[in-house]
Amino acid sequence: MTVKQRFRNKFTIQLRERDHGPAHVHLFGAGHDVAINLLTMKSDGEWPPGLKAEVMEWIASHHDELLEEWKRWHE
Repeated sequence: MTVKQRFRNKFTIQLRERDHGPAHVHLFGAGHDVAINLLTMKSDGEWPPGLKAEVMEWIASHHDELLEEWKRWHE
């Protein structure tokens, strides 16, 4: 697992090795685990209040890097 970014000192964006497909990252922390699909940008899980827009903006701005790293670990 690689922590790619921290938010509010409670939550991390994680890219996990040998994880199931499709390509995705996790927002993890404080009892939350949200999976964000890197191909569709849809999410699964309960978001912490007021954090979704900030996290999705960060993922969008780092999308190519995250997808490349996912491919290196899973192909």
